[in-house]
Amino acid sequence: MSDIVVKKTVWQGNQGRGLADAALDRLRRGEVGSVPVAIGLVIIAAVFYRLNAHFLSAENLTNLALQMAATGTIALGIVLVLLLGEIDLSAGSVSGLTAVVMTLLYVRHGWNVVVAVIAAVAVGAAIGLLHGLMRTMLSMPSFVVTLAGLIGWQGLMLYLLGKEGTVNLPFDRGIATISDTWLAPALGWLLVALLAGGHLAASLVTRQQRVHAKLDVAAPIWIVLRSGGLAVLLGATVAVLNTDRGVPLTLVIFGGLVLALDLILRRTVFGRRMYAVGGNAEAARRAGINVTGIRIAAFVGCSALATLGGILAASRLVAVNQSSGGSDILLNAIAAAVIGGTSLFGGRGRAYAALLGILVIQSITNGMLLLNVDSSVRFMVTGAVLAISVAIDSVARRGAEGAR
Repeated sequence: MSDIVVKKTVWQGNQGRGLADAALDRLRRGEVGSVPVAIGLVIIAAVFYRLNAHFLSAENLTNLALQMAATGTIALGIVLVLLLGEIDLSAGSVSGLTAVVMTLLYVRHGWNVVVAVIAAVAVGAAIGLLHGLMRTMLSMPSFVVTLAGLIGWQGLMLYLLGKEGTVNLPFDRGIATISDTWLAPALGWLLVALLAGGHLAASLVTRQQRVHAKLDVAAPIWIVLRSGGLAVLLGATVAVLNTDRGVPLTLVIFGGLVLALDLILRRTVFGRRMYAVGGNAEAARRAGINVTGIRIAAFVGCSALATLGGILAASRLVAVNQSSGGSDILLNAIAAAVIGGTSLFGGRGRAYAALLGILVIQSITNGMLLLNVDSSVRFMVTGAVLAISVAIDSVARRGAEGAR
């Protein structure tokens, strides 16, 4: 019996050393993951709190959560196409156009709000399908395809709006209530328990599967500590938001989309195939993966998520107008995906990149607005952060190629 215990202990120790060696190897290759983004967020929070203590107040953090949901949802779609080494410049215009479609069906034609939303998402998916077919069947560069879409879909949006240019949503019902709905404190805490408990359960199940497959596994204590850290982070967020109006529904929707997309990318065959195609399309094709289908699906998903982002933006504005989907929404969405850690070269990135990236961008924007800093400075700071993120990505890619 003692020999069995000793062997088991040695095997687990070897697994721990294997994980540590793998982590060090990733660091040598420059694959630092989301660590720089997390450090950047801490620095941003510390600097702006030092300059204006209101930055970390419950009221301002609630406003920050409301501000980032729409653009963050669009950034989720951008993550999908970037994983394949593609780009979608039409996401902003698609978000505005489909929000207008939803509003016209709901307000002017009297459609049920749920049916109007589904119809808008279907229109967005159809646009993504068109982009995907043009990219794959005609071999047109995605830059050109979606640049044409950016111009064309914006023109169609202006045509649908007509001379009035603005269509208001009802203030007291339907879509407008999404941005004005807050979870009760008990529901917020229940959400924390479900997320942290689900993360712990999923991690333990994954560990058990890896043990059976004789793969490297982390010690149970590290799994518990990770889930505990998540619980503390979520709990602190809920505690702060509950001192103001509570957890906003828009944040729950955005967080749910991030979680769903992350599960799809990491836990499904489709997600694995996306990473394979983004890493090496030719190798994926020779392995029997339908590269064309994966690319089309990515563009469809990008436009569908852009639609949801446009609907959230319309809910917050309680209207759609000629600037819907315009301004710097597209640029911020792309910047959020890249700053969060999604590679421009394809094959590397997570759904959480959109969440982390939009947190960085909106924190910078929010903090500078509190300080009454001119928008020119804000643009320059955001541009510098984006340039640094791309530089880190380029170094990581060069390190990975050198490691081969």
